[in-house]
Amino acid sequence: MPNNARRADSSRESDDTRAGEEFASTPHADVGELVGRIVDEGGNGSGLLTRLPRALTRSARAAGVKGVAGGRWLTDLFTDDIAPRIPVRDLEALRQHHDGLDGEELADTLVRNASVATAAVGAAGGALGAVQMAAPPLLLTAPAKLVAEAVVVAAIEVKLIGELHEVYRERPAGSGLQRGSGYLAAWVTKRGLERVQTGTSLTAVLGAAAKAELRNRLMRVMGRHLSTLGPYLTGAAAGGALNRAATVALARSVRADLRGTALPESR
Repeated sequence: MPNNARRADSSRESDDTRAGEEFASTPHADVGELVGRIVDEGGNGSGLLTRLPRALTRSARAAGVKGVAGGRWLTDLFTDDIAPRIPVRDLEALRQHHDGLDGEELADTLVRNASVATAAVGAAGGALGAVQMAAPPLLLTAPAKLVAEAVVVAAIEVKLIGELHEVYRERPAGSGLQRGSGYLAAWVTKRGLERVQTGTSLTAVLGAAAKAELRNRLMRVMGRHLSTLGPYLTGAAAGGALNRAATVALARSVRADLRGTALPESR
């Protein structure tokens, strides 16, 4: 009996340890779930947007100062917890939702809706005003609200890229995780997957520099200095206009790569 009791205690301790490990990952998963729901609502979930900065703060605390300062927290959070939860609709669902549109007309509609969504998010972020852009490490001084809006904009654009691949009948082979990694790689490079080597993870797709490239893209959206660029968001109106322009330009580049496949006439 004592041995059995010890084994039972050991089992309980093991269960408690696993539960603790699951709890430790919850802040990151909460962020991914919230962003996925916001994107699913077209960036219009104001209540969810209000909750996201708090979830990001909990996630950053769990990651620690070093992870946040070096940018690893944000890139890992996006690849591991946000990207897999971005809802990409298949072609059938897209056509049903948009009254049977297809081809270029459907693609135009998706781009227009996404640019409106990112503009709205950008205007909210720009309302933070002239946020001082400090030298690296930058994430320590970035308001959680600004980070929240940046990851939502990025997620909206990744979703757009995935759905454009559906419209142009260029869905990549592989699992949902592999496709998601490919769409994220396409967002980083601003190219269609025809121009990006696909793989099982973002690192496999882009090589050793993948996380650094993703970090740079996220920082650009967040309004940080990047090479010779100035602050990306300088006010409410500017934030919205710049986000809209960036989303449209991204879509134009990706669509140019995808147009090699003939599209059926709209029905």
